[in-house]
Amino acid sequence: MADELLIVCHANMCRSPMAEYIVRRLLGDRPVTVTSAGTHAVDGRPMHPYAADVVADGGADPTGFVSRELRAEHLTAATLVLTATRAQRSRCTALAPAALHRTFTLRQFARLAVAADPPERVDTPLRDAVRAAARARGRLQPAIPDADDLGDPVGGTPADFRRCAEEIERSVGPVLTLIGAAG
Repeated sequence: MADELLIVCHANMCRSPMAEYIVRRLLGDRPVTVTSAGTHAVDGRPMHPYAADVVADGGADPTGFVSRELRAEHLTAATLVLTATRAQRSRCTALAPAALHRTFTLRQFARLAVAADPPERVDTPLRDAVRAAARARGRLQPAIPDADDLGDPVGGTPADFRRCAEEIERSVGPVLTLIGAAG
């Protein structure tokens, strides 16, 4: 079974597609499938134009992207679920309770990745990284609520979308370091 990293936001038109393309680019040739969905998405919508510009600036072609509504089977198939907000994390775990221990906000997982002990190598690098972060989850003090949420750039300027993408990339850095440490 291949590893899948699922990224979730509200409409699957801005944050999660930008994160999908950013993570895919930064993972390089690692054998991880990166997908995205939205808790309130309408299937088949194109990416927001400003988000598409950010993705294109990163060297990817966003023209084939279409939004998809989050379904329980997406969550149960994913090795790791990263959400934009705590509310979306709650929605994911309510939809698929079995995904609880592998569902985090992106910013939360980044904090846990920094605090995690080096992963034990027992499975795939992504699965080992998830286990290491889950163990660190019990050792860290809770962050202030807004520290876990990635702001929604909808209604903002192209600069707001670039700032959101920069925050995604900053948060993904520790995640990729932890995955790299796992194998």
